[in-house]
Amino acid sequence: MSADLTPVNDPPWHDQDEEKDLKEHVDLTAQDAFGNEEEAEVKYKVLSWWKCGLLMVAETISLGVLSLPAVVATIGLVPALIILAGIGAIATYTGYLMGQFKLRYPFVTSMADAGEVLLGRFGRELFGIAQLLFFIFFMASHLVTFSVAFNVLTGHGTCTIVFVVVGLVISFICSLPRTLNNVSWLSIASFTSVTAAVIICMISLGVQHPGGMPIKATVQTDLVTAFTAVNNIVFAYIGHVAWFGIMAELKDPRDFTKALTLLQVLDITIYIIVAAVTYNYAGSGVGSPALSSTSPVMQKVAYGIALPTIIIAGVIFCPVGSKYIYLRVFAGTDRVHKRDFIATGSWIVINLGMWIIAWIIAEAVPVFDNLLSLISSIFGSWFSFGIPAIFWLYMYYGEYTSSWKKMLITLVNLGCIGIAGVICGLGLYASGKAIHDNPSSESFSCKNNA
Repeated sequence: MSADLTPVNDPPWHDQDEEKDLKEHVDLTAQDAFGNEEEAEVKYKVLSWWKCGLLMVAETISLGVLSLPAVVATIGLVPALIILAGIGAIATYTGYLMGQFKLRYPFVTSMADAGEVLLGRFGRELFGIAQLLFFIFFMASHLVTFSVAFNVLTGHGTCTIVFVVVGLVISFICSLPRTLNNVSWLSIASFTSVTAAVIICMISLGVQHPGGMPIKATVQTDLVTAFTAVNNIVFAYIGHVAWFGIMAELKDPRDFTKALTLLQVLDITIYIIVAAVTYNYAGSGVGSPALSSTSPVMQKVAYGIALPTIIIAGVIFCPVGSKYIYLRVFAGTDRVHKRDFIATGSWIVINLGMWIIAWIIAEAVPVFDNLLSLISSIFGSWFSFGIPAIFWLYMYYGEYTSSWKKMLITLVNLGCIGIAGVICGLGLYASGKAIHDNPSSESFSCKNNA
């Protein structure tokens, strides 16, 4: 049986020839990219909902949570908590839309596949390139964070490039399992690690400032500073780009809603507690990450405990991105289910290639954090908030005014697209200004980056 490809009515931009090509492609893949796995050597569709949820937690919640107290200090406690809860609610809704889109089009295993549904071959290539850039830049950011952690732990014991190479080797080894079911066990260590790190940070600050610090409900600030801070909240929720790849390996794709609920309950709760409690004890002088506000000894303890998160949160992106390339290379064959030299060797080479590119970017690109912010503003805003809303508009084309409920949901989705546009536009402006104001950075430097 082939997937139901046609919406209620064809949108006016829809190309009938490309629709025909897409139908033929879907028929060949037998409902999804992995097909019938009963006799397969390597089975992919074995992921339970709770493992899926933990994978999403490990991908989404990392040391970035420790940048949130500085956001509170920048824009004030009340606005920060409102934005944290509000963006979390929107991210939950758009994630749900992705799950519904996957059920409607079972063959979708990546944003590139979704792009093909929306815009044909052009959409496939556009979304495919964008998602790979997104994956690689986030992998690079975790290599940089790994080097920062080791510089803290060792007191800059050696050249920073050495630490980045060590991070590359460890991350590459951890990303070698071909199925996310195997990678999911690492996510348990990641969640335990980041939870312990933030608890140590909060306890440490509570001991240093037992009475708490003066807090401000609201703060006067300029647009660029405020939106740069808000971006840190937005970026805490932009894991959507990898979710189609994770959904593809679920035993039952309908269980994605359970996994999404697990993720969003955990991340919204953790973000609000860490942001509010840490800011209460550290006050307006809190650093980003908040670990920098604790004593040198406690920084080392917290970074040491956080190492699994630093590694694994970056590792999750690699198998998802590599799987997209792997499936395209062996499309129309059963090679992805084999354990032979070509299948295994190709997987290793693709993973290694992804990490080498990430390492080059981590070492070579000036003002890396600002560039990462720029890439996230361009792609993350749309992948997480705008494009899922477009999925709904595509699926229900022609029904927008069929009932008051559909009209309300249509307005909600148009609002999500507007939010994505604002995040993208202001993010581009804020990131561009930051790059302009700080244009110098040394590539392949041995200097301490802690």
